[in-house]
Amino acid sequence: MTMKEIRAIVRPSRLERLRAALRAIPNFPGVTLFKAEGFTAPAAIDKRTVKDELTDFSDKLMVCVIADESMVEPIREAIVNACRTGQIGDGLVWTVDIAEMHRIRDGEEV
Repeated sequence: MTMKEIRAIVRPSRLERLRAALRAIPNFPGVTLFKAEGFTAPAAIDKRTVKDELTDFSDKLMVCVIADESMVEPIREAIVNACRTGQIGDGLVWTVDIAEMHRIRDGEEV
């Protein structure tokens, strides 16, 4: 079984929609959230003011899901569909390979 980690940076205001979308996926394994801050690259924004430069960090959430490779696409689609507003700053989603993973409770490889 090949395991993957799906990570995303999303707007906190989309959390309820995201939670509902992930729970609707059959056999969804679970999610971990981290509070984060970030900003969009200046080249992506046409007009920036001094105020923008001084206050450009905005609250974000980092979403982490570890799942079987077969679940990556439904999870990615759920994240994108639940979190898209069409505005700059909606976030990113990406996938990371997991070489190995062990359960802490008993040390067994998962």
